[in-house]
Amino acid sequence: MTRPRAMIRAGWGGGGRPRVDAAFVLAVVAILAFAFTNGFHDAANAIATLVATRGARPGPAIILAAVCNLVGPLLLGAAVADTIAGIVDVTPAQTVVVVGAALTAAVTWNLVTWWQGLPSSSSHALVGGLVGAAIVEAGAGAVNWGGLGGGHPTGVIGTLVALAVSPVLGFGAAWAMERAVRRGLRRATTRVNRPVLRGQWVTSGWLALSHGANDAQKAVGVLAVLLLANGTTPSLSAPVWATMTCAAALTLGTALGGWRIVKTIGRRIFRIRPVDGLVSQASSAAVILAASLVGAPASTTQVVSSSVVGVGVGRRRYRHVGWGVVRSILLAWVTTFPAAAVLAALLVPVWRWLP
Repeated sequence: MTRPRAMIRAGWGGGGRPRVDAAFVLAVVAILAFAFTNGFHDAANAIATLVATRGARPGPAIILAAVCNLVGPLLLGAAVADTIAGIVDVTPAQTVVVVGAALTAAVTWNLVTWWQGLPSSSSHALVGGLVGAAIVEAGAGAVNWGGLGGGHPTGVIGTLVALAVSPVLGFGAAWAMERAVRRGLRRATTRVNRPVLRGQWVTSGWLALSHGANDAQKAVGVLAVLLLANGTTPSLSAPVWATMTCAAALTLGTALGGWRIVKTIGRRIFRIRPVDGLVSQASSAAVILAASLVGAPASTTQVVSSSVVGVGVGRRRYRHVGWGVVRSILLAWVTTFPAAAVLAALLVPVWRWLP
């Protein structure tokens, strides 16, 4: 990944001694807290339908998600981390303030929406926080607005386009797969339930693997920028320990706080059967995996939620879809980016004050 101009001018990665102060430490804590709260939201979705359809008990499902979330970012590359790391272009002196304010705002928003049981997008919160903090600290020119150059998303616009398109693809893939499965199993007996439940383990693991490659890398990308600005690393290539730490924080969040979101995804949008869970997981995993490989940040919350709606529509059970819940989720998605941006902007003076 090409380093932004401000990084080159300031001599990032030039071999200077790393400077560790209170603000730097708190910024690292904020990044890990974001990964942890992200586990409340997006990581929980990897096992939501598996648990809701009683394909697995919570304990084994968490272990499955934990292993796959840790392996995903190591196996599938750092394309998403590179995209996130290029959203803002600030000097090393401004980096701690921007990152700290942005991540504090994202964590706050994640906690508020988690408490309400709303599957909001942690990705929107992260990008909104970075934009709001960067504009206040360094001006609008510090934001890389980007686009879709060469088929790969770059900057704010490219990231928002990827976040907007991925749930549409999740809905479409789930709808098409549900229709195909219903035709294929219309004469099936109850004997099909056992292989379907076993198949859910495979698709849940696939979804968790894809999620780890996408969402854990978002925190990794911000941490890589912070470590480079501090002189800890010579480039934006995050060390393995940084990737593993962010993935571990994400997984811990899943284990300790994700069940509010699991109930919303698995029961309040549409009461799904095991075969519906299999369809939702497979379609969501395929979309998120593809996004990870091209460096497109995707919200697992959005993709999984939209795939559950796609399953309900595919079964033509329109009245059984919780449209009120869907509207609440859509409202949270729309308001997340500006809310996080405003909150981050308000937090910038606080982070300037820190030593």
